[in-house]
Amino acid sequence: MKVIMVMFDSLNRHMLPPYGCDWTVAPNFQRLTEKTVTFDRSYICSMPCMPTRRDFHTGRPNFLHRSWGPLEPFDDSVPQMLKDAGIQTHLDSDHYHYWEDGGCTYHTRYNTWQFFRGQEGDPWIGQVADPQIPATVAVKGRMGGIKWRQDWIQRKFMDCEDRQPQAKTFASGLDFIRRNHEQDRWFLQIETFDPHEPFFAQQKYKDLYPHEYNGDHFDWTPYRRVEETPEEVQHIRYEYAALLSMCDNYLGQLLDLMDAHKMWDDTMLIVWTDHGHMLGEHDCWAKCWQPWYQELANTPFFMWDPRSKTRGQRRQALVQPALDLGPTLLEFFGLELTADMLGKPLGQAVAKDALVREAAIFGIHGGHVNVTDGRYVYMRGPTGKENAPIYQYTVMPTHMGDMFSVDELKTAQMAEPFSFTKGCPVMRIGHGGQWVGKSVEKFPTLLYDLQSDPQQEHPLKNAKIEQRMIEHLVREMRACDAPAEQYERLGVTRPTAS
Repeated sequence: MKVIMVMFDSLNRHMLPPYGCDWTVAPNFQRLTEKTVTFDRSYICSMPCMPTRRDFHTGRPNFLHRSWGPLEPFDDSVPQMLKDAGIQTHLDSDHYHYWEDGGCTYHTRYNTWQFFRGQEGDPWIGQVADPQIPATVAVKGRMGGIKWRQDWIQRKFMDCEDRQPQAKTFASGLDFIRRNHEQDRWFLQIETFDPHEPFFAQQKYKDLYPHEYNGDHFDWTPYRRVEETPEEVQHIRYEYAALLSMCDNYLGQLLDLMDAHKMWDDTMLIVWTDHGHMLGEHDCWAKCWQPWYQELANTPFFMWDPRSKTRGQRRQALVQPALDLGPTLLEFFGLELTADMLGKPLGQAVAKDALVREAAIFGIHGGHVNVTDGRYVYMRGPTGKENAPIYQYTVMPTHMGDMFSVDELKTAQMAEPFSFTKGCPVMRIGHGGQWVGKSVEKFPTLLYDLQSDPQQEHPLKNAKIEQRMIEHLVREMRACDAPAEQYERLGVTRPTAS
């Protein structure tokens, strides 16, 4: 038995034909639905990139305790567990955050790994002189800084498709399959940063979306409200779609290879993403700073399980791939889940749409704490005058690309162990989150009925439903062993220990 897991970054469900989009060119995603089960109620958990990956490794939410950072010494890592059990694990990725301070303990959990350089502002090509940027590129307060400069240095080294990181990542993954398809007991993770911004694709993919546009070069969304013209908004949606079509091409190559080697009888296939990306919906760009609307939180998810051989069907079970895929892999290979894992194996959900959970909790550290039961989404914001109190709990004090500052560490105190830290005390550090501020106005408490208001345009006022969602929220927080101050921040009652 073997597993191929394909992970995209910022893959938008609402831009995919299997989920109702009728204008993007993505025939292989449509073909994927014929070979797998398609989940309609798939949700994020801890946000954004590396918090999702920590969920995947550990099978439990982490955003209530910490923001972006590495795996902790006490964390159970599913790839490590597979490796220790004699299952060959291999990672092919161009997701450069794995190689920063805030992600440096993830890739080393695999037997082997390959990394391909050049995505976004990856500090790859050294150049002293400023890059030559076309005159049509106008920053306009959108971007700028080190990542912007580095990206423009590197684009000239990616002048053809084969030189782009996604192409190299899939080529390496397909090579692994060709060399190992007759072997047993392996797990391959093909993970590309695309279609994450900047939406850089070759012209042949742009040509799939002809449109008249005379504005400035624009393929990298800012993280703020939309200030651009409708023409610019539509243009960048086409730029995203071009990169999506590139992703579709490489997905098709994988499906072709599985067909050629008749791998469907003994190989599980998983295709998923960490989150979506706002392309002007709700008058928003990007992610993290705004509420986690459906465009971000309700993600595409496809799975083929050779044990049940169920394909071409849709599932309504409420699932969270970041939490559930680790336990699914362990069960598939006959290994025991750890006591700390809160995710659930998905074999029965694939086979017969079995119930996985009543409610799913999700969010970003210091932001809304959200919960959904599949019909309603409840976004609970802070109730005090400030977004406080809040701390980070870690023994690995790093942010995305650097270590905690001396001033941050001066606030550190040792805290009692949590249920999942295996008896280890952790540092409690004053919160200095990257995306989250002190203003409570950023986080109004919101309730939406997805059945009557799928676009989340009209917040619902219903005390009875809100109370039921609060009960879901508190139950899930308790299961996570959430810090006491999170209940205080949100103005909900912390349950007493049983």
